[in-house]
Amino acid sequence: MHGATLTPDGADFSIWAPEATALTLCLFADDESERQLPMSRRGDVWHVFVPDVKANQRYGFRADGPWAPDQGLCFDPLKLLLDPWSRAIDCPFIYDPRLTQKGVNTAPLVPKSVVIQPLPDLPPAPPCFQRGELIYELNVRGFTMLHPDVPEAQRGTVAALAHPAVIAHLRKLHVGAVELMPIVAWIDERHLHARGLANAWGYNSVVPMALDPRLCPGGMAELRETVAALHKAGIGVMLDLVFNHTGESDREGPTLSLRGLGERSYYALEPDGQLINDAGTGNTVNFAEPEVRAIKLESLRRFVREAGVDGFRFDLAPVLARGPGFDPQAPIFAEIEADPWLADRILIAEPWDIGPGGYQLGNFPPNWLEWNDRYRDDVRRFWRGDGGIGALVTRIAGSSDIFGKDCRSVNFLAAHDGFTLADTVAYAERHNEANGENNRDGHGENFSWNHGVEGPSDDPDVTARRHDDLRALLSTLFASTGTIMLTSGDEFGRSQQGNNNAYAQDNALSWVDWLGRDVALEDFTAQLSKKRAANAEAFLSFPEPGRWLRQDGAEMTVTDWESPETGFVRYEADLPGGRRYLLTIDRPARRVIVDIVRN
Repeated sequence: MHGATLTPDGADFSIWAPEATALTLCLFADDESERQLPMSRRGDVWHVFVPDVKANQRYGFRADGPWAPDQGLCFDPLKLLLDPWSRAIDCPFIYDPRLTQKGVNTAPLVPKSVVIQPLPDLPPAPPCFQRGELIYELNVRGFTMLHPDVPEAQRGTVAALAHPAVIAHLRKLHVGAVELMPIVAWIDERHLHARGLANAWGYNSVVPMALDPRLCPGGMAELRETVAALHKAGIGVMLDLVFNHTGESDREGPTLSLRGLGERSYYALEPDGQLINDAGTGNTVNFAEPEVRAIKLESLRRFVREAGVDGFRFDLAPVLARGPGFDPQAPIFAEIEADPWLADRILIAEPWDIGPGGYQLGNFPPNWLEWNDRYRDDVRRFWRGDGGIGALVTRIAGSSDIFGKDCRSVNFLAAHDGFTLADTVAYAERHNEANGENNRDGHGENFSWNHGVEGPSDDPDVTARRHDDLRALLSTLFASTGTIMLTSGDEFGRSQQGNNNAYAQDNALSWVDWLGRDVALEDFTAQLSKKRAANAEAFLSFPEPGRWLRQDGAEMTVTDWESPETGFVRYEADLPGGRRYLLTIDRPARRVIVDIVRN
């Protein structure tokens, strides 16, 4: 393990930079004066011990070496570099064009790493979440910025999630775990700077374990206290992590940490020296390198040991297993499974990236869950009217065509990167003009519909039909086998006015509108979740064997399953304890009904 390690006499600093010719540790005083200390090389690792260093000392590195960007060598001793092992930083990142310019001293422009004493380890405990329960995806800032019961000074922070009003809402929905969109420190993409926009999602992190001071000003202690409060309410906590790339972006991006320490050591490069871009954001972290994996693994351990986090969702997860092609036996999987702090955590893959062979749904290890976009698309298409009932039932029953009998599917209807659920039934096309990219960004095919009116409608018939659609979609989700996920606000009709890529909208467009929510829809969702929670075993694995019946009571035939006109099916199966499981899907009536009754 590298980074900064406190000892009784001072602190030891070490960093892996195999192609650097010199490394300098830079210590910063309160007046921003900089003390530079040369580091000595032992193999590929650079070290220096500094006596009398205390907790809260701010520091960074400067690295010297060849300047040959076309070969992945971008050493510039005027760039102050964050420690990739940083456990804390002193301020948020703010993009500045000078971060991209060679020969410019960036010490005044970047956060400093902070030496901290780790919190005492928590007692080991199993995850506060079980497969099959409800995951509730939320953006910490957007979820609480407009919450009327959360004190204004606390809004937008991790601590706000521990507020009794927030916990009461989560318990009303029978949430099994919240999944927090990235709370690790990030930097805005450079094109947002010119447009006066800001990253609202955080999927542009720089170092993997330093919490963003805007979201978590109390650092790991704040996260730990919030996790404890949620655990006390029976709610787990998962972190959405961006390990696949960093905010250093492409060759024109800023030099903040890994690039300055050795671009071709930390990032995946083509044979001609070009950055591989499997993440679609300019760079791809090199998981084939053990030193890189060590940083990521240590960040996972810290979140479990110090904060008690129950699991992780990995953005563009095939990158974790690239070397360069996707390998289902990649070292990272075995390393996580062998780690005593990580082996029992809930692990969720977003099983695609944009690289060659990047769609890997169903190919992650058997102890991993996977986001299932096939579920989202087939369910939407069925209720839109152009999808078959056979595909719908396959998805409801756990997507055995993808996962076999081991149901690892995370079923979802909408997520942060797409239409909200309410917008799915109100917009046939995306409306991302506010992002400043001429409506070219975001998903083009959303399998959405609008009942003849794009956007808000005063027509009571259109409004009623949309309400029916939402209830049918939500009923389908809560009737589905496997783990299910709901994005915050979808339970009460949150809209983003047709914007299906609101990553740059840190404003009321993406913030959850608590005062304008549809309470009737929220209550309907809560009832669905209550029934599911009360019958968890029945919903975790689809009852078998059973009978699939047509509306006239006859058994379904192959022709019925394949016909695009079939919009009704009824399923009946026996459950242990003299109970029966009844599922009715009725597209014309816009209904999905689950009943568990006594024989």
